[in-house]
Amino acid sequence: MSGESTSKKPPVDTALVDFAVSIAREAGDLTLKSFQMPDLTVTRKRDGSPVTQADLEAESLLRDRISSSYPDDAIVGEEADDTPGSSGRIWTLDPIDGTQSFIHGVPLYATLVALTDEHGPAIGVLNLPALDECVWAGRGRGCIANGRAAHVSTRADLSGACVVTSGVDYWPSTSILDRLVERGVIIRTWGDAYGYALVATGRVDAMVDPVVNRWDVAPMLTILPEAGGVFSDFTGEFTDDGGSALASNAATHPLLLELLSS
Repeated sequence: MSGESTSKKPPVDTALVDFAVSIAREAGDLTLKSFQMPDLTVTRKRDGSPVTQADLEAESLLRDRISSSYPDDAIVGEEADDTPGSSGRIWTLDPIDGTQSFIHGVPLYATLVALTDEHGPAIGVLNLPALDECVWAGRGRGCIANGRAAHVSTRADLSGACVVTSGVDYWPSTSILDRLVERGVIIRTWGDAYGYALVATGRVDAMVDPVVNRWDVAPMLTILPEAGGVFSDFTGEFTDDGGSALASNAATHPLLLELLSS
């Protein structure tokens, strides 16, 4: 089932949730010191994708905080090698999701922190430091956006639905987007993690990403279900490792999935 329920699994410790939110905010604040600075230096990783010193410093901070407080936990991040652990818990980090936004001085980037434990997805934090917005969720604890309960939209059909994506250049063909438009969908490119924040808070109806990495969407495995929504890859699997992602409410998810997978 694409929208895996967390209702039968034990709630995550609130102290862990508070810790995750705290370090995501701290790392986000660190990125702001470089945001929109004229001397920002951009280099290229081996895969050709851009990276800045702010990416590296923010991930280093996150890793240091986790290793100091939970030394037996494993850590997976975008900018450094995996850290093994023995506790059964795994932290997944993306210090700056939306690097292109960050590089161009656009405030739609995020610091992402996720935790899985022996019961599955446990915590997701999506911090948007340049917007002063933070969306987080703990398994069995609900979804919170800037201190208030968050919930996905209640739209039941695609006509008039607002669907966001990270950019048209990610799509191998525009035929799928054309099919969405034919069904009356409004498409906007408010993408990367910001798009998922908009879905979780009900401001848009769905986020579709044809290409994602695990660290891009790991927090959404907790955030979307706790906000009453559904998360899957384009095959309908509840996973952060499927290479694609669809986040929406329960009513529009099967309708979108049919168009995306056909």
